[in-house]
Amino acid sequence: MKILVTGGSGQLGLALQRQSSDHHLIAFDRTALDITDAVQVAKVFMREQPDAVINCAAWTNVDACEGDPEKAMLINGATVAVLATGARTVGAQLVQISTDYVFDGTKQAPYVETDRPNPVSAYGKSKLLGEESAGPDALIVRTSWVVGPDGHNMLKTILRLLQGPDDLHFVDDQVGYPTFTDDLALTIISLLEREAQGIFHVTNADAVSWFHFAQEIAQEIGADPKTVKPTTSADLDPPRAAPRPMNSHLDNAALRDFGVEALSSHQVALQRVLALTANKI
Repeated sequence: MKILVTGGSGQLGLALQRQSSDHHLIAFDRTALDITDAVQVAKVFMREQPDAVINCAAWTNVDACEGDPEKAMLINGATVAVLATGARTVGAQLVQISTDYVFDGTKQAPYVETDRPNPVSAYGKSKLLGEESAGPDALIVRTSWVVGPDGHNMLKTILRLLQGPDDLHFVDDQVGYPTFTDDLALTIISLLEREAQGIFHVTNADAVSWFHFAQEIAQEIGADPKTVKPTTSADLDPPRAAPRPMNSHLDNAALRDFGVEALSSHQVALQRVLALTANKI
């Protein structure tokens, strides 16, 4: 299968390149392909003739999106229609990467794929528009708390802060599934191989708060977990511009029903990821 990846220099794009040895994958970063340019997208898609397009390109700075919602809606939302048109023209399957932020986080149980979205942030609203713009034949992969050895993510932030002398404070009232890029990449490819369409929640297993996740990381690297202290979202200083879902539990029901192997516990994956991350903090 020939797979074209947008956002190829991001953490998921790089993971897809590591995990796609059985396929011909070509990755484009934003300097090589401007996904807001419909003419350029059409030319590249016609030249490459991919069987699938995985859109990893996104503006993921949640607080910055809150300050410029029009830009967020363009990059994360309306632009997906450009990719959908290009993919449809060459007969390629479009994979749109989405997020737990399409939900408001108030449900008292895990979110399933059929739950009605209700985003409360500009980022969440823009990603929901991206889902809608992808079209009815697209594969929508919702994930959460994505971390890995590349780019900027919370795992690497925690590792860096643990090297300092000060206590760390992480919220204990936001709960979700840390999802590791290489596990996510493998599952996306598996879904493509099975010609999946529709919405799938894809996360590592075993929910945890950011506070407890930071403690787990400290334990794994031999740091003192007691230096990690709990706080609440309301007590963050400075306060965050964008609201976060308190409940980011994404039930992987559709994945199970489709017969795709479930992702491991995030604790199991953490050791593998730390080995890859050692020289990239």
